[in-house]
Amino acid sequence: MTARLPLVACYGGTFDPVHNGHLQAALDVCERAGCREVRLIPCHVPPHRAVPAASAAARQAMLELALVGRSQLRVDVRELQRDGPSYTVDTLLSLREEFGEGVALGWVLGADAVAGLNVWRDWQRLPELAHLLILDRPGYPLPERGPVARELAPRLTTVVADLHARPAGRVWCVRQAPLAVSATAVRETLAAGQSAAHLLPLPVWAYIKQQRLYGYENDLGHKAESE
Repeated sequence: MTARLPLVACYGGTFDPVHNGHLQAALDVCERAGCREVRLIPCHVPPHRAVPAASAAARQAMLELALVGRSQLRVDVRELQRDGPSYTVDTLLSLREEFGEGVALGWVLGADAVAGLNVWRDWQRLPELAHLLILDRPGYPLPERGPVARELAPRLTTVVADLHARPAGRVWCVRQAPLAVSATAVRETLAAGQSAAHLLPLPVWAYIKQQRLYGYENDLGHKAESE
């Protein structure tokens, strides 16, 4: 009988800021895949997108506030401690060195990122290091042709037990009801002086107001809720 490996899922991103959609996705993965834990890994220097608006320290602080009381989720700051661009392959190599082969690793990414996976550094190595746990994104089906499709299609599974049977190598789609929120929308809401309390964990919302992040000024006559 094949041993059942513990599964640690890793969810990378800028988390600029962390919002309710991030938390829902992380909790969905944790529950549906039977994870021992989910690590949220804030990116230091994103290779394929703009530099985050908030500092690394602020993004780490917001993540830590968001995860209070959620014991199955934890912040992993290894990318913030590494100079240069935050390449996923380097992070997975570091995680694999930490955990060895006795733990199954899963890397969480949105279906919108999958189509461009072939521009990531050493992208073919990713399934060798971790299972790919793909979050639904409206309008972004998995590629049916091209190099990414050829690499991922033979690895697809719908069986959760497959994720616990080996350390890496499977591709599993997380069927979830996506929450209509994005970090871009949150930043735009804040820059307009509007409340984002309905989009963010409340401790994160309080921190943003206190630190006046993302252009939000709640004491200068903008359309903000009463203190």
